[in-house]
Amino acid sequence: MKKVMVFGTFDILHRGHEYVLKQAKKYGDYLVAVAARDTNVRKIKGRAPLNNEKTRVRNLKKLGLADKARLGYVRDPYKVITEEKPNVIALGYDQKEFVEGLKRFKNVKIVRLKAFKPNIYKSSKMRNEKNSYCDK
Repeated sequence: MKKVMVFGTFDILHRGHEYVLKQAKKYGDYLVAVAARDTNVRKIKGRAPLNNEKTRVRNLKKLGLADKARLGYVRDPYKVITEEKPNVIALGYDQKEFVEGLKRFKNVKIVRLKAFKPNIYKSSKMRNEKNSYCDK
């Protein structure tokens, strides 16, 4: 079985997330979607997510595109990679955080996913809109 892992905040699920998850799934047989912890979102983005971490994971599960949805870790963002042992890590087109550290995982293929209409479907643009798939 070829396992793929994708990371994100997944705050307001929209068609862009659906596109990313479907693209990532094409690289393997089993997709693990890892949602960032609230603490890490605040550090990286300078603001809290609209939905808390438990809600974001629940919404990912409801969407049904990932075989497994889980939270990452606060102190060690790479620990989840060691635990899940993916064959492929699929990065979003605009993902910059923690990318350099992925180089230490020599047996893991790193792929960069394409954007889906980023001028429309980008969470930062949709924060005040009601275009999400799942309830808050």
